[in-house]
Amino acid sequence: MPLYLIERNFAEQVALTKEAVEGVVPVITEEGNHWLFSFLSADKKKMYCLYEAPNPDTILAAAKRLSMPADVIVPVDEIRP
Repeated sequence: MPLYLIERNFAEQVALTKEAVEGVVPVITEEGNHWLFSFLSADKKKMYCLYEAPNPDTILAAAKRLSMPADVIVPVDEIRP
């Protein structure tokens, strides 16, 4: 399945709880995506997520359902040392 890097920009700092993370996973999965991992910027206003997804539309559909931004979606290839 293709890999996508998603950039999410937030007006306020993001406070992630275990419950919040667990709550988004079913929606992401229902849209046909697989969330691999995310990075949160030092100021906690920007998040970068790596997904396996059929296409950008499924990422946007999950983001819309979750009322989360998906400002930039970039197809990527994995490179490991």
